[in-house]
Amino acid sequence: MNPIRVWAIARKEFIHIIRDARSLGMAIVMPMLLLVLFGYALTLDVDKVPLVVWDQNGSETSREFISRFDGSPYFSLRQYVRAYPEVERVIDSGQALAALIIPTEFASLIESGRTAPVQLIVDGSDSNTATIAIGYANVIAQTYSQEIALREMHRIHGSTLHSPLDLRPRAWFNADMQSKNFIIPGLIAVIMMVIAALLTSLTVAREWEMGTMEQLISTPVKPRELFLGKLVPYFVIGMFDMLLSVLMGEYLFNVPLRGSVVLLFAMAAIFLTGGLSLGMLISIVTRSQLLSSQLAMIVTYLPALLLSGLMYAIPNMPKALQVISYVIPARYFITILRGIYLKGLGLEVLVVEAGLLIVFGTIIIVLANMRFKKKLV
Repeated sequence: MNPIRVWAIARKEFIHIIRDARSLGMAIVMPMLLLVLFGYALTLDVDKVPLVVWDQNGSETSREFISRFDGSPYFSLRQYVRAYPEVERVIDSGQALAALIIPTEFASLIESGRTAPVQLIVDGSDSNTATIAIGYANVIAQTYSQEIALREMHRIHGSTLHSPLDLRPRAWFNADMQSKNFIIPGLIAVIMMVIAALLTSLTVAREWEMGTMEQLISTPVKPRELFLGKLVPYFVIGMFDMLLSVLMGEYLFNVPLRGSVVLLFAMAAIFLTGGLSLGMLISIVTRSQLLSSQLAMIVTYLPALLLSGLMYAIPNMPKALQVISYVIPARYFITILRGIYLKGLGLEVLVVEAGLLIVFGTIIIVLANMRFKKKLV
């Protein structure tokens, strides 16, 4: 392999990228735009659940109970209603996700030491959000019930009672329990995979469509040199995109980076090489820019978004999809990024995922070189 010929091809590709504003824009602006859009729009946090209340009792006791919901960061009291038709209207129109209905005898039942039924109606269209909202309401109701029981026992026995169990939860690695700290590292992996494949999916196909492939074939450049020369410019751009993504995660989204920066970029380089090689393979096989870009999106974006564990836990997927996820390289890179970002893990823990990324990159590079021939047919 002649490094001079490799540099000549790389220089030619650099010049083409600089002169083509669209390619340069897609290479640099698009990752930043995707990270901003997904970073702000995609969240797993459920808070400020819109709530309406029908207080049929109207007593001080019922108002105290309602204040527990109103003062919670997980509920947002929107309005009071006076009948079931109003409850149905606000939930059907999307003005509220849940409705709290307090019966007429609420205060008298509480004061007499009996159980007071309270109804919570939840819009179950979004089952995940509804389940979490019901969980929040259960915690508030149970806490209120315990406080009433303790006050009653104190009134009767004249002594302060304490709960026999003192649970002190402590969240490691994401102490603020913010979903963006979990999502942003995964988004970086998905965006890098998509951008890498899209960038190189047009390279060889463009040469065929512009009629310049015949000129390259007539030169003494070997297929491996041509492959590497075309890969180098996009690798540089991809690593620059990775740098921008890390800086945006640090300073725009305030996602803590607890692990080694060197290890982070080393793993990104391995992953990026595989993604770029995949785009080259698609371009070599299709020889069409339109078909290459469409196929690159199908092969990279959808699997990386849905089957990598970015938004959906892989163990909760059907068995068939769990098996398919093993061949999705973004799955391993997301695990690496989250381990480095949130837990500060080193290579001794992430060696399996790193090894699988190397295997993926090696296989794709070998396949691309086998498919690329200096022939017109």
